[in-house]
This record gives sequence, C-alpha cells and structure tokens, in this order.
Amino acid sequence: MASFSYIARDQLGKIQEGTADAENDQILVRRLRERGLWVQKIERMKGPEGGKAVVKSTAVTKATPRKKKIGKVKARDLTMFCRQFSTMINAGVSLVRCLAVLEQQAGSPSLKAVIREIQYSVEGGETLTRSLSRFPRIFSNLFIGLVRAGEVGGVLDETLDRLATFLEEDLKLKRKVKSAMTYPVIVMVIAVLIVVGLVTFIVPKFIELFKDFNLTMPAPTQLLINVSNFLTNPINDVILVGVIIVMVIAINRIKATKTGKLYYDKIMLKAPVFGSLNHKIALARFARTMSTLLESGVPILQALETVAGAIDNEVLTNAVLDTRAAVREGERLGEPLERAKLFPPMVVQMISIGEETGSLDAMLAKVADFYEAEVDAALESLTSALEPVLIVFLGGVVGFIVVAMFLPLVQIINGLSS
Repeated sequence: MASFSYIARDQLGKIQEGTADAENDQILVRRLRERGLWVQKIERMKGPEGGKAVVKSTAVTKATPRKKKIGKVKARDLTMFCRQFSTMINAGVSLVRCLAVLEQQAGSPSLKAVIREIQYSVEGGETLTRSLSRFPRIFSNLFIGLVRAGEVGGVLDETLDRLATFLEEDLKLKRKVKSAMTYPVIVMVIAVLIVVGLVTFIVPKFIELFKDFNLTMPAPTQLLINVSNFLTNPINDVILVGVIIVMVIAINRIKATKTGKLYYDKIMLKAPVFGSLNHKIALARFARTMSTLLESGVPILQALETVAGAIDNEVLTNAVLDTRAAVREGERLGEPLERAKLFPPMVVQMISIGEETGSLDAMLAKVADFYEAEVDAALESLTSALEPVLIVFLGGVVGFIVVAMFLPLVQIINGLSS
C-alpha cells in the first residue's frame, strides 16, 4: 500500500487537493472518479520521513481526440438520453457516473460512442458544454445553449428536463407531418407503379394486335403508344433515370448554398396548399424554441441567435437575425418582428404583451401551442382533401388508358360489322 497526493477538480470545477492510500495510482484515479473528482495530477509520497518525490509520471486524465467517424443519432434516442440524464442529475448522481450509466443503457451504437467521448472529456476537466460542442452534428446550438445555461445557473437537471420536453414536442410534430404525408406518398407510388406496369406490359400486346389491322390510331391511343414505346426502350429508361438523378443532385447542391436555400425556402412558403402549412410549422418551431431558451435563463440576444439556427428556414432565419440586431440596438422584440411581415399580428401582439408583463416565455409557449394545434388541423384537412383527389387522379389515369385501348377496338368491331 502506497501513499499519494493528488490535485483534482470537482463537479463545479473547483480544485481539490488531498492525500490517500492505494495499491497504485491507477486504482486511486478510479476511486476518485467514483467520487466525482477528475484527477489533474497525482504523485507518490516519498516515505515515512515525509516529503514528496515523483516516482511515476504524472497521471493527467485528458480527453484524447478520436478519429473514428460517428454516425447519426436518432432524435428519439437523443430525447431518451436527455430524460434519463435529467432524472439522474436530479437524484444527485455525479456527472461522470451519469455518463457511465447512460453509455451502458444507450441502445444506439453511435450515441454510445458519443457518450463515451463526452465522459473522457469531462473526466479530463472540461465542462459538459464544451464536451458536447465537440459533436456539432449530434448536438445542435439549441442543445448546447440550454446545457450551458443549466451549468452556469446550477440547474442542469431542470434545463435537461426542459430540453427533453422540447425534443419530445418537436419529435411529435415531425411524426405528425410524416404520418400525414405517408398515405398520399404511398398512393402516388402505387399509382405510378400501376401506370408503368400497364404501359410497359399490357399496352404493347394491344399494339401488336392493332398493327395487323393497319388502323389509323385515335389521338389518345397514339399518345399512349408513344409513351409505351419510350418506356419499353432500355436506352430511354437509362436516360430518364439519369435525368431524375441529376435533377435530385442539382436541387440538393443548390439547397446547400445560402442563396439557393433562401430561394428554395421562399418557394416553400409561397407554394399552394403546402406554403401555409410550412409557415405554421416554422412559427411553431420558433415560438417553442424561444420559449424553452428564455425559460431556461438564456439571455434574449443569445436566444435569438440560437433560434435563428434552429428554424431551418432561411427566410425566417434572416428575419430573426434582423430582429436580434434591432433588439441589440435597444428596440423591443415585437417591433422588428412586425416589420418582417412574416409573423402574424396575433404573434406580434402576444410577444409585445409578454414583454410588457415580464412573461415572454409563457406567451411564446401559448403561441407554440396554438400553432401546433393549427398544424394538426391543417394536416387533417390536407389529408382529407388529398385522399379523394388522389383517387380521382388514379382513376382518371387508368380510365384514360382503358379508353385509349378500346377506341381502336371499336373501330375494328365497326369495320367487321360493315
């Protein structure tokens, strides 16, 4: 058994010095970690006559950068991580111990690797905020901003709980939009497959039949024959698939640029039917994010900057950044939002009232609730309207094919009867 002196940091970042007995320095480091201390320096004491002498190299626990690429983490796994993290912090479990338990419980390999890296960083004396900021693809500016506010204010458990609630609401909204769009997409895919199957396999058999009669094809039939000839040609199929792939890549490349994203978002906000829905989703996200940040104690200028990056709509992002600049110059929040003409009068009025009464976070939460309900109603109406439209569209396409095929048959029957 040997005696060691050590220098370590506690969970609040304060330096702790002391001495302890252990079999070796590695065992002592592990014991100190279990007590929530992150070792900065450890030295073996010389002997019974006192004094200190370094007989082993200094054992400093630092986060070593990992080059291994970490995959994407699902929003559902991240939400569960926040909820469990909040519960354990609230129960008084040390930060390092929380991360160790969360790593064991994580079902996602990517999240497990991320938590392990964060644990290494925290053990090395870094703050949780700085450790999270090493993974910008996993943890958004909103996530990091809220954690920073929780660390500074000493209310990390409450902040993580609010963050988990926010992520749950955001995930719920995305699921509603996705589920509402699933039925129309499935119907469209089935319709395309049916039409392609009819044009590729059924129509050519009729074309061979019509050739034997030397008929003058009606316009609908000739159009269908031209489409069938195009689709049954392998070269044309390759060209068509190539054009589609090039268009998708081009659109994604354009969206990756700031100017291209701005024009794309403008189109999405003004698109028929879907434009209003996209606008309501963006407003709900703005209000929910802003409310969560302000409730967690984030300063309004920092909150606006974080919200600008969380909206995922370049038009509204620019409006929020302009608002931030105006607020920094001394204006009230409602005035620049009104000038942007992207926020309805009801939203501006509620924000102005919230500023006057000192309950801006509560007012924004009510705005978020209202627009999330509006999104639910819009999705329900859209789904109800799309269903008959898609059925009529599918019936019209199939009906056109049937009529186009029967018109020459009518000619053949009239010719035989005469």
